[in-house]
Amino acid sequence: MRRLRLALPKGRLLRPTRVLLEKAGLGLDGYTEGSRQYRLESQRIPGLCAKVFQERDIPVQVAIGNYDMGICGRQWVEELLVRYPLSGLVLVRDLGYARGRVVAAVAGSSGFKSVRDLAHDNGTLRIVSEYPNLAESLALGLRIRRFKVFPVWGAAEAYPPENSEVAVLWRDSERNTFFPGIVPLKVVLEGGACLVANRESWERLDMGEVLGLLCQAIGPGGEEVVSTMPEPPVQTSCTVAPSKSGDECVWLALPDGHQQAHVVRFLSRTGVAVEGYSGRESGRCPSISLPGVRVKVVRPQDMPQQVASGNFDLAVTGQDWLTDHLCRFPSSPVEEVLDLGFGRVRLVAAVNGDMGVESVSQLKQWGRNRSALRIASEYVNLADRFGREHHLAPYRVVPTWGATEAFLPEDADLLIENTETGRTLAEHNLKVIDTLAVSTACLIGNRHALASPARRKKLLAVADAFRKGLG
Repeated sequence: MRRLRLALPKGRLLRPTRVLLEKAGLGLDGYTEGSRQYRLESQRIPGLCAKVFQERDIPVQVAIGNYDMGICGRQWVEELLVRYPLSGLVLVRDLGYARGRVVAAVAGSSGFKSVRDLAHDNGTLRIVSEYPNLAESLALGLRIRRFKVFPVWGAAEAYPPENSEVAVLWRDSERNTFFPGIVPLKVVLEGGACLVANRESWERLDMGEVLGLLCQAIGPGGEEVVSTMPEPPVQTSCTVAPSKSGDECVWLALPDGHQQAHVVRFLSRTGVAVEGYSGRESGRCPSISLPGVRVKVVRPQDMPQQVASGNFDLAVTGQDWLTDHLCRFPSSPVEEVLDLGFGRVRLVAAVNGDMGVESVSQLKQWGRNRSALRIASEYVNLADRFGREHHLAPYRVVPTWGATEAFLPEDADLLIENTETGRTLAEHNLKVIDTLAVSTACLIGNRHALASPARRKKLLAVADAFRKGLG
């Protein structure tokens, strides 16, 4: 009998999804917060198995048929369907939790008071979002004359008004307030956690027992959903005073996420004070003690592209993300200004320990018997370069959004990932067969800005202040 494969989410949806699965009695023990277990076998339903992914990866994995069903946020389903409406994805039903909205928002100081103002704007509207397909669909639907969509990994609320006019972002229903300084103009999508299925599996497999248990656990609160995008406008007034920063300040990007604590410790050694960048006070626009410098906090993955585009003069990111950017854009004006020395990781190529492969040359031999070698990675450009340089053809890169070690061996053959100690790879029976590079945190800058006599002195002054933190 063919196994029924279920994709489950990590992160924000894990706890309520675990409650639902326990109430349904699916017997998927081990699906808990903090667990490093990615593969689950049902103790109640023969043939039911599950794997844990980052939420954003689940619609794609279900659509291509690697999994028969999955649970994820509605926004990621629509992000896929708005671009690929004929993909093999069926939206089964709403699960009744983790509800929220994707909204189009602007800075309170922007002067935009309604979506009509956006549509009638004479300039090129810059739209930033981690939902680029939904953002483009919104702009086309509003008949905005000229626009550009800038995809980011997250933290879209940090970009208006200096780096974009509009941010398309997610807001949980539980939040009592919106992002500081940002006002919503339009609801793009409403929804929450939902159950999706692969179209072919939906038509051919018997999912009755699992669906019955889930529906019974959901109760009357969950309703079947239709793939639509409700767009009721939200009228607001702009009450925040316009920014008066001018063009002469230096814009510095600092990272959020796991790098943030390392940067805080580094800055403390330099004597540079950044208020609002640590603890409960952490925000997207902290203040810094360096005169003439303004700071925003964004995702480190986005920084090389943002510096290349001129949105920031300097940024603290990892050499891994700089290298990945330069793999795709070798003529990019971004360059390393200063190696900061902390956050050391190795970029490695790893395979499943049971594959019997010890080197890249053995991997090439192993891949000759496959239709295409699957390389999973967050570093899609590095992964592509690795495949080309080592002549692994035919191969294809499987983009991921984290938890990449979960993809091997069922959904990928090779992993390009960073590792600090190698412990996580070993826990998941993964074997390193090559080291691509060693990466540390670095200060990056725009080559054109550094070459400008009017800007160079100010940028190097920031670099000199950071240099004091080097051991």
